[in-house]
Amino acid sequence: MKTKKVAPSYPPYPVMPAMMQNKNRRQKKLMFLRKENTKSTDRKLLKKRKRFLLNEPPILLAVNSSVDLTRLQLHDKNSNWEKLYEIQKERKKLMRDICSKYKSSSRRIITPYHVSRIFVEDKHKLLYCEVPKAGCSNWKRVLMVLNGLASSTKEIPHNAVHYGNYLKRLDSFDRNGIFYRLNTYTKMIFVREPFERLVSAFRDKFEHANNYYHPVFGKAIISKYRRNATREALRTGSDVHFTEFIQYLLDVHRPVGMDIHWDHVSRLCSPCLIDYDFIGKFESMKEDADFLLHLIGAPKNLTFPRFKDRHSNEERTTNKITQQYFAQLSPSERQRTYDFYYMDYQMFNYSKPFEDLY
Repeated sequence: MKTKKVAPSYPPYPVMPAMMQNKNRRQKKLMFLRKENTKSTDRKLLKKRKRFLLNEPPILLAVNSSVDLTRLQLHDKNSNWEKLYEIQKERKKLMRDICSKYKSSSRRIITPYHVSRIFVEDKHKLLYCEVPKAGCSNWKRVLMVLNGLASSTKEIPHNAVHYGNYLKRLDSFDRNGIFYRLNTYTKMIFVREPFERLVSAFRDKFEHANNYYHPVFGKAIISKYRRNATREALRTGSDVHFTEFIQYLLDVHRPVGMDIHWDHVSRLCSPCLIDYDFIGKFESMKEDADFLLHLIGAPKNLTFPRFKDRHSNEERTTNKITQQYFAQLSPSERQRTYDFYYMDYQMFNYSKPFEDLY
């Protein structure tokens, strides 16, 4: 005899999202549309996909709206929380202003693609959009602990974080599941200074042995942008120079496609479509992370881990190191790279990294 599944009961967390969103505001209205039927041949291919981009994939049509942060009503009256709340308020306002300035104000759709980088933690009703090289490995560890998959972030190795498939992505749910979570869960994103994030990605993927980025990206980059490349370099792709990497990044006809480790945050997480409740920064990770964990009612003994996930003996990418790499470029290349990340610089209030940029 089958027993009915009982929906899990979650403890009430009064601070977030209830207090970070106006109770009296109207719920964001989402309407579901379906694409026209595809041909039978296309259906066979679509069914093979791991993600739920089915023959008639659900599409969420979002009516643009803004979420106003309300005044925190904290029992401990922590003045630092109040300061961080004001910072969040400013970050959200700037993001909405930039979206209004540069993006169309007409209604736009949210498809499974737009939420494919969002990880779900149901117990604390949290959605996290992954931005590589901005603390994403450690944030996934935190989500795994919150979800009861591990007792400590220190127990979780790198491969389990990235290849274990322990965390669900938002696009793995059906349309009702996506609708419910987008409208009721706390949605958060953590970002990083774009040039610094780019250099961090280059150092990680091209200056260390890598059995994916060297043969896939490295070989193609050396082949196209290096004159008189040696056979060994063309064979292994393991000696990409930063100047060559930038040539690839800025090439409209890239020999290989874009990668999430250096793609725009504005494209990875679609902040002009998805109204994030919390915007954290890599540069203020500890206080931002502590604040968020407090807001969602996380266990008090859970803190954001600060250990370096890979190449632990190597110095973290800093502003000084970033400047050294970009000093290899011409002023024109620096300008074009800044233009490439212009929306991220504007949306998340990062200063121009060089004085000669306009």
